Amino acid sequence: MKKIRYTLLCASMLVITSCVGDLDQVPHNETTSATVYAEAANYKAVLGKLYTSFVTTGQEKAGGNADLSSNTGQDYMRCYFNLQQCGTDELASTWLEGDKVRDLTYLSWDANDPWVADMYYRIFYTVALCNEFLRHASDDQISRFTEAEQTNIRQYRAEARFIRALVYSHALDFYGNLPFVTEADPVGKFIPPRYEAAQVFAFIESELKAIESELPDKGSCEYGRAPQAAAWALLARLYLNANVYTRTDRYTDCITYCNKVINAGYSIESDYRKLFNADNHKRTNEILFSLPVDALHTVTWGATTYIVCGQVSNTSDFQKPETYGVVSGWGMFRARGELPALFDANDRRALFFTEGQTQHVDVIDNQANGYFVEKWTNLTDAGTAASNTVDGGVNTDYPLFRLADVYLMLAESVARGGAGSTTAAAIGYLNQLRQRAFGDQYETSGKLKEADLTKEFILDERGRELYWEGVRRTDLIRYNKFTTAAYVWQWKGGTKEGRAVDAKYNRYPIPATDLTANPNLKNENY
Repeated sequence: MKKIRYTLLCASMLVITSCVGDLDQVPHNETTSATVYAEAANYKAVLGKLYTSFVTTGQEKAGGNADLSSNTGQDYMRCYFNLQQCGTDELASTWLEGDKVRDLTYLSWDANDPWVADMYYRIFYTVALCNEFLRHASDDQISRFTEAEQTNIRQYRAEARFIRALVYSHALDFYGNLPFVTEADPVGKFIPPRYEAAQVFAFIESELKAIESELPDKGSCEYGRAPQAAAWALLARLYLNANVYTRTDRYTDCITYCNKVINAGYSIESDYRKLFNADNHKRTNEILFSLPVDALHTVTWGATTYIVCGQVSNTSDFQKPETYGVVSGWGMFRARGELPALFDANDRRALFFTEGQTQHVDVIDNQANGYFVEKWTNLTDAGTAASNTVDGGVNTDYPLFRLADVYLMLAESVARGGAGSTTAAAIGYLNQLRQRAFGDQYETSGKLKEADLTKEFILDERGRELYWEGVRRTDLIRYNKFTTAAYVWQWKGGTKEGRAVDAKYNRYPIPATDLTANPNLKNENY
């Protein structure tokens, strides 16, 4: 299956700069909306820009002709990875000062943190792109096209609403109470109102339910675009974390949407490693929705390039970059000692390079402290490098939703008292993951019994299955362990032994620049 390749006709139709309160700006260059939306064929090109906004930063290779100014100049998924992983028990950053991640690592950021701000503006840049697209995709706007063209655009419209719901879900998870804007709001000097987290939750839920029947099913969805199962998985994730966002449990609803995914014809990939290599676009049996990364057509220095190159040392005498299909390592990060401690000796998901490394991190920015992670690679199925990573980054796509995560969400919801499935069914799904993980050792050391289905076990199993996939911070918050003394890890709170921190760090603050621009906004506790 080929990776989707979009022609980005909408090159720089819409620009957002920081320090603006009106998050939807009109076009400010010669390529106007009227020109772009004059032809039905151009709508798919614009849709392509919505998808690639997650992994690119501009209209040219290496981020040239930037989409928006920012503190770091990095893409959406590099920001997302740092905000979800840096402060957790899964990752130790090397370049605390050079990459400006000290405060993320120590859970000590404020409203001026560059990564916190860049994530915020990347989110609302994509929201603005979606809103602009949707303004031009209404039934009235597209009535001049043929019936076939209108049918296509209506599907594109559903995909744009999915993408907007996805980024609003990230905003909800990171920031809680938000400025809120849709295509129905005026363009220009509009100051968005502040929505409480429960209002944002309700909007995302209603949007996903409204479009689920309009998205293509598994068999008819072009790779790199959102199928129905992506919307169902996002709803399941929303419901799993509903108590955090709205103080109301929705575990039964989580199970309902997990079951929709499970019944849609997906299956577990037999080789865990192949989910994270340069041929992972072939794993549509398990991967529900990915962000394509391509060293020729969708070059990024963030997203999976950041992870693959970042997990390889640039000082080790033992680790060889070519083993992972990269020309050189960046030495960005390693695993904190608590992550490898989760694994049984027979668990094949424990993909760590240990030679010359200590397990625990006595000095957090010392590359010899902490195992290197080997989960992600730029290798093809044949074991060859898929691209020249110095010239074009990696060829490995970023899986946003996997069937394995759906199994784990269902199992946790059952353990938390949700209806619609059983302990026996949940253990059956988990044992599919365990059988893959333990291979011929499954019967002796991997197989689970119904008594094993506890909330604590699920949290650890999520760590084993989903580490470095951008969910750990959210998981720890849901378990009330991210900021509290209920679980400490090395360097949590800035001390080697780890310590609890203020509960305000369960959310990131709205950037100070937007507080100045929008009087409707405020930060609690910052």
